[in-house]
Amino acid sequence: MSGPGDEEREFDLRWADGADHKEPSARARMLAARWKHHPPTPQPFRPDPTPVTRRRSPWVSTAIVLSCVAALILLLGWTQFRAPY
Repeated sequence: MSGPGDEEREFDLRWADGADHKEPSARARMLAARWKHHPPTPQPFRPDPTPVTRRRSPWVSTAIVLSCVAALILLLGWTQFRAPY
């Protein structure tokens, strides 16, 4: 049930964002404490990429599948042609 003045008691994000002092998050505090004793080593902005293995073109895979289907159709047609009635 809502009573009179509930709108005033609701948390206002603008009021919270306008605070003078903002406490860091738990993760930020944990990293600051860890780095005080063991500072992180410098990392390059973008490390050298690992060699990429070359993949087959999707058209090669499509051609292989279609040729297998065509060979199967020809094989079934040939066996039907040779079968005695």
